[in-house]
Amino acid sequence: MRKINPRKFQLATRATPREINRKILLNLVREHQPISRADLARRMKTSRAAITQLVNELLEEESIYEGGYAHVPRGRRPKMLYVRTEDRLAVAVDVRFSRTYLMLSDFGGRTLAQERFPTVADPEALADQLAERIRDLLHANAAQGRCEGIGLVVPGMVDRRTGRILNSPALGWRNVDLREMLASRVGIRVFIENAPVAAALAHMWLSPAGGERVDNFAYVTVSDGVGVGVVMDGEVLRGYGDVAGEFGHLPLDLNGPQCLCGLRGCLQAYVSNLATRGRYLGLDPAVPGDREELRHHPLRITDLVASARSGDERAGETLHETARMLGLGLAGIVMALNPARIFVDGDVVAGWDLLGPVVLEAMRGRALTERGAATPVVPVSAGHRARLRGATAILLARNFAAPEVA
Repeated sequence: MRKINPRKFQLATRATPREINRKILLNLVREHQPISRADLARRMKTSRAAITQLVNELLEEESIYEGGYAHVPRGRRPKMLYVRTEDRLAVAVDVRFSRTYLMLSDFGGRTLAQERFPTVADPEALADQLAERIRDLLHANAAQGRCEGIGLVVPGMVDRRTGRILNSPALGWRNVDLREMLASRVGIRVFIENAPVAAALAHMWLSPAGGERVDNFAYVTVSDGVGVGVVMDGEVLRGYGDVAGEFGHLPLDLNGPQCLCGLRGCLQAYVSNLATRGRYLGLDPAVPGDREELRHHPLRITDLVASARSGDERAGETLHETARMLGLGLAGIVMALNPARIFVDGDVVAGWDLLGPVVLEAMRGRALTERGAATPVVPVSAGHRARLRGATAILLARNFAAPEVA
């Protein structure tokens, strides 16, 4: 049960129940399309007249459209309803330590164009480059439809109220308003989210139709940093200051290696791609000169996996340490949150046959109950691009998520 805060609340209005019903109907169309008005009335257990009024409103605002007639054995053939997605476009931006990815997709998650380029460390210069590339991308695909917004994903802590990046250790940014920088340059609404939450949103909103739905899970992203998007009862867990899920900065050893955040022994300092690559190359990501060398060094985690498979003992030991520490981190998630599933996403998944058993052994060794030890850990394909899809899902969720009512 959700407690009403008597110091911060929003009164329900006459329009509130109607807005909830509109969102329910819209989600039913999305889930079961093509679907008729009669089927909607049966699923919502309400009158055809009430459904007709809601459908007409959604048709007028072009959120849904009517397709062909259904084949029925007798009686009047109903017109089927669909969610309008193909000509509604979203630009997705995924900013990472060494590379930035850009994608244009429709509201169905279908990729129309994609590119990548080296990340510029200066936020203003990055905003300039992004704006130019986005304008070119939209111009080249103008016939595909109208862009309804830009989803921007960054590593680090984001203030949802202001959109400012409070702290991004991987990028070395504090109190940076990249969202406003980009929006002012392109003249399109920009919505920003931190990387693991965006990946969790992608899993919630863009999972394949008919796939298993899980409303309680932790989505762990392992890239230049380590983050966790937590979903409980179908809602992202954000915390009091919108920075919940920073499991990457939980200490595993107070005397351990220095993390990019400035503290010592963080999970991220052992498990991130930067930490793993640095350990193999003898470079310290916390040292500015070494970090810049890592930014441009061609070695990737997939290269380490290939080397380990070929018998490179050093590569094998490096990955083993990453897997062991990741397992300890997952044990902390299990004990703190007790999720129904843990999804792990990142380049480490390319070597999951090597790393997975080590991860699970370390996690289960720290579990306090048999049920906790049995928490499924599901690797997500490294080619899944969950963060880019999450940038699209930021916009999608605004259209389909339940309205906030106190």
